[in-house]
Amino acid sequence: MHDLLPYISYQLNTAISSVHYFMPEVYLSVLFLLVLITGLVYTRSAAAICRVVSVVGMVCVILQDGIQYLLPVDEMRPMFGGMLLLHHTSVVFKLIIDFISLLLLLYFAWDRQLKAHKKGLSDLYAIVIASILGLHLMVMSINLLSIYLAIEFVSLASYLMVAYKAEQGISAGAGLKYVLFGAASSAVMLYGISLLYAFTGFTDLFAAQFVHNLSAVNPVSVSFALVLIFAGLGFKLSFVPMHFWVPDVYQGAATPVTAYLSTLPKIAAFAMLVNFVRPFIISGIWTSFDFRLFLSVVGLITMVAGNFAAVMQKNIKRMLAYSSIGHTGFALMAVICFSPDGLKALLFYLAVYSVANIGALMLASYFTNITGAENVDDYKGLGFKLPTASVCFVIILISLTGLPVTAGFIGKVLVFQSIYCRYQLDHQLLYLLLMGTGALTTVVALFYYIKIPLYLFLRKTDNNHEYVVTSQSLLFAAVVISFLLVFIGIFPDYLAKYL
Repeated sequence: MHDLLPYISYQLNTAISSVHYFMPEVYLSVLFLLVLITGLVYTRSAAAICRVVSVVGMVCVILQDGIQYLLPVDEMRPMFGGMLLLHHTSVVFKLIIDFISLLLLLYFAWDRQLKAHKKGLSDLYAIVIASILGLHLMVMSINLLSIYLAIEFVSLASYLMVAYKAEQGISAGAGLKYVLFGAASSAVMLYGISLLYAFTGFTDLFAAQFVHNLSAVNPVSVSFALVLIFAGLGFKLSFVPMHFWVPDVYQGAATPVTAYLSTLPKIAAFAMLVNFVRPFIISGIWTSFDFRLFLSVVGLITMVAGNFAAVMQKNIKRMLAYSSIGHTGFALMAVICFSPDGLKALLFYLAVYSVANIGALMLASYFTNITGAENVDDYKGLGFKLPTASVCFVIILISLTGLPVTAGFIGKVLVFQSIYCRYQLDHQLLYLLLMGTGALTTVVALFYYIKIPLYLFLRKTDNNHEYVVTSQSLLFAAVVISFLLVFIGIFPDYLAKYL
């Protein structure tokens, strides 16, 4: 017992010194308790008060992120005994997550079906704040144990959000499917983590002996363990073949929850993927498992499967679900580069994709609130009855497709540029295949994205009903998002220089 006292003292001192660099997460923890207590104390106006507290609290969290952003770019801060790692890239990921979270917190109350729910929204705000804390942990995790706990943290919150409208059959079914797939992928990932620990004796990915010890193990066994871990990460990234839950869950969940699932966990999972692969790449001795080949094959299949499946969809949310799978495959190209330019392209692409995807789902909520439209066929002739929303929808879909002069076009150009630079270094045919598939699936994406403007403006309807707009909040947000997408498309440096 006496032998352990110096070790306990060292760990306590390390934990206390780490708190200074853990302030955004401390703020999120306090904010979660405030929102939770507010929802319990107030009853009639709990949702409105919780929303204000959540938004103000997230602004404070973003300010704390901004303080960390001012740290030197090359400075790395291990925290809590090497469980977490704070560096410039992780701070940028957290800033993107928190800005998107702020937008989503505003969006929840603008969806009529979700707002009318008998439970109210106070509990949902508390769940979202807790999930954001988990997302921060995902971004900074560099230990196998913290990686697993962070993913489970976010998964539990996501299960609750998807099944929030449990009295509706489709939402209950979506929640059940999500839980079952999540539990299976969690178990598979945990088995892979246990194998890596058995092979190396370490859980810290950046430990000096971790990669060295793993290199001495049979490559087949190592590859098996790594594939199991990628299955768990793939559940969050929704790449093929871990994508089966996506269309049903996206369609069954409330539209703002769909916006959450298609953006925030995906951003954090990409950050975790980069952290997981980095020690193997920088070691210089790793040859047992070709990460670049594995991710390239997954990216190719994901781009093709996601985009071609989206063409056949009629429901707006299912179409955007499959398109998000395609976007995951495209973003994997930036990860495959394993270079600073690739990482910068990934950050830019995820930021503009997330904003555009949320804008598209906001407009889907807007049309559903006013007209009840949920399928593409329901949009016939609405372009002239709701012109501002329809024009914004076209701009946002152009950005999601990746056409000039929008931010989505710049994002795709940066990804193509990074993979082409990698090709110039290695001259591997695989990179040309990735670029060709990326270009092909961009053309395919145009076919299903263009269906919405086609029905809005070029398909006539016999319905002469005049629709009454009761709230302009969603429309105002869509206009702002459309403006930002065009502005960043014309002046990309206003975003790129901060990444």
